[in-house]
Amino acid sequence: MTERIAIHPDQPQIAVIEHAAAVIRAGGLVAFPTETVYGLGADAFNAVAVKRIFMVKGRPAYDPVIVHIADVAELTRVAAHVPPVAYTLATHFWPGPLTLVLPKADAIPPVVTADGPTIAVRCPRHPVALALIRAAQRPIAAPSANRFGHTSPTTAEHVWHDLRQHVDLLLDGGPTAVGVESTVLDITKPTPVILRPGGVTVEALRAVLGEVVMHSGDSGAAPLASPGLLDRHYAPSTTLHLYTGTEPAIQAALVGIADDAAGVDVRLGLLVADEDLPLLADSPHVIAAVGPLTDLEQVAQRLFAALRTLDAANVELIVARDFPAVGLGVAIRDRLRRAADQTIHVG
Repeated sequence: MTERIAIHPDQPQIAVIEHAAAVIRAGGLVAFPTETVYGLGADAFNAVAVKRIFMVKGRPAYDPVIVHIADVAELTRVAAHVPPVAYTLATHFWPGPLTLVLPKADAIPPVVTADGPTIAVRCPRHPVALALIRAAQRPIAAPSANRFGHTSPTTAEHVWHDLRQHVDLLLDGGPTAVGVESTVLDITKPTPVILRPGGVTVEALRAVLGEVVMHSGDSGAAPLASPGLLDRHYAPSTTLHLYTGTEPAIQAALVGIADDAAGVDVRLGLLVADEDLPLLADSPHVIAAVGPLTDLEQVAQRLFAALRTLDAANVELIVARDFPAVGLGVAIRDRLRRAADQTIHVG
């Protein structure tokens, strides 16, 4: 059974951090909060420990994991070559939800990078994560702390639900702030490529770098260059359909689907914006509103928790609305499309 300890999210207790660091150094697994989602961490230099992450999550060997460091100076421990652009990006976005893809150092075991030539690395912004990395005195490999392909965990309770039988220690630091995973940016190419949209927006990256391109959407051959590239990912157990189009078309679809399902006694889960609630006031379905269309930071923060709530409600189908593809909306749309396994209805 996993040991679960509450930890202050802003001023983590030294004794708790030292205990968690000792678990990492001994080859154990520690689930801990970051600003994006909870991570499942192991010593990035310990191949046996990292292999256990894959086993516990049910993660395929071709899907690499992100390595977390506590300071930009540690980049040379995990990357074979660090171009000037990496330091520019670190100055603007680290600590924070930006992962950089770089050529991997020989000291990194192949299991971390899915036997590929590059490594995905970031410096998290959460005080607990930073304190743990520093106390462990080594980089920490950490994908999200959930079953592979399932909805990412943004609270310790989510981790407890998925992995409590398999993790040595869970640090409960409360809900995460960003709510979606980091942006993954490949800077090994002449033009930087966003492999996965996330907590740092496309607009913010272009303001610093100029030209940045989005990944084509094709996951490509194994090994993958980054986590989050599979067509189906971040998904609840319940089938999810995504509805997109103009705002009037989306709202009309939500109301029509809700009415039709009620007429044949089918119980739906509806993932909606606050603006949709008046239209569904008399709906018998399970409704999870994630915030207003004008506050995509709130929507991102609440997205995965809402999906888990609907999943736990024993509904027969989850119907989700799309959100504007600006700012964090690009990452929100990406997560919903992958959760829907590309089952997308355009109005």
